[in-house]
Amino acid sequence: MSELLKLENQLCHRFYTLSNAFTRAYRPLLKALDITYPQYVTLMALWESDNITIAELLDRTSIDGGAMSLILKKLEDKTYLRVVKDEQDKRVKRVCLTNTGKQKKHVAEDVPMQMLCKLQGMTREESETLRTLLDKLSGCFSQSTP
Repeated sequence: MSELLKLENQLCHRFYTLSNAFTRAYRPLLKALDITYPQYVTLMALWESDNITIAELLDRTSIDGGAMSLILKKLEDKTYLRVVKDEQDKRVKRVCLTNTGKQKKHVAEDVPMQMLCKLQGMTREESETLRTLLDKLSGCFSQSTP
């Protein structure tokens, strides 16, 4: 068997496994907010910059448009946000946090520190290096995608 086809040699499988591990690690931390990880990412983008277009939100989060529609619907059902038509251009939709959505930011402020506690075996420098390498890898894929 070719070494290239061995599962243990696949970088993509490591990312798949790690992605699942991150999702499992976030699940109990996000329970108090009653949200999933993709909903959390969406809310973080809105906590940084509220009242943005759906296009801007897609750009900030890198979440697929179809998935984002479902995320926004669920967060709207939970009264965390509203999707409204832009006043200047009715074809454009904007996403606005509600008071409930803004208040949830205070509940979420502990989540990053709780996640950092799970990375006890990694130094700050290793974490920063990993972030840099992941950004570089992500850039490689975004440049090669049509």
